[in-house]
Amino acid sequence: MIRKVNLAEKFAHIEEPWRPRIIAALNGQEVKLVRLSGQFVWHKHPEEDELFLCLAGRFRVELRDGVVEVEAGELVVVPRGTEHRTAADEEAQVLVFEPAGTRNTGNVMHPAFTAPPEWL
Repeated sequence: MIRKVNLAEKFAHIEEPWRPRIIAALNGQEVKLVRLSGQFVWHKHPEEDELFLCLAGRFRVELRDGVVEVEAGELVVVPRGTEHRTAADEEAQVLVFEPAGTRNTGNVMHPAFTAPPEWL
């Protein structure tokens, strides 16, 4: 079955920051929506690249040697093995594309953020 996804409708069901929700899957990858607000935890994904597409607002990817600012309509890919954390001074709406089963905290176990994402 082919279906379209309305991103605004899906975001209306997401209230908590840092809890991604899966909206689609393809070729072993998941497409997730997440609200960013404040700072996430430092982590890395030893085996997975992550793509972050900013849909609304702005956020940054903090690296140990710099910062990448991302605004609405821009995307960034964090290569596997790169230690990073995402942060947003004000709420940002972000689409994340990564391999299925990727834990959002990567190599770090953090009780507030490690619940598996649910489908919307």
